[in-house]
Amino acid sequence: QVQLVESGGGLVQAGGSLRLSCAASGRTFSPYSMGWFRQAPGKEREFVATIRWSSGITEYADFAKGRFAISRNNAKNTVSLQMNTLKPEDTAVYYCAAGSLTSRIATNYAYWGQGTQVTVSS
Repeated sequence: QVQLVESGGGLVQAGGSLRLSCAASGRTFSPYSMGWFRQAPGKEREFVATIRWSSGITEYADFAKGRFAISRNNAKNTVSLQMNTLKPEDTAVYYCAAGSLTSRIATNYAYWGQGTQVTVSS
């Protein structure tokens, strides 16, 4: 079984930055890709970014391009999301996920963390 634990959320003013981290554990942790999703109150969970575990190839949602950066540390089994120039509309619970394919669709990821709250004040 794979366990994912996010950290790094919090309250930040608009224009500020946060770095989210996700630590993975499990006897045979070897995903094809890791992703970040977010869910704001009353909205569906949406794709933020994904990274292929072996190659490091990344994909981003349009709103994340140029502001967010996903990275991974294979040796430590961690994936991070650096978020810059944050906006109030970035307020959401952010989740990391692990899956067996690269996808922007949440249902294609088998393992999920519990989420970390990000609140951006105006």
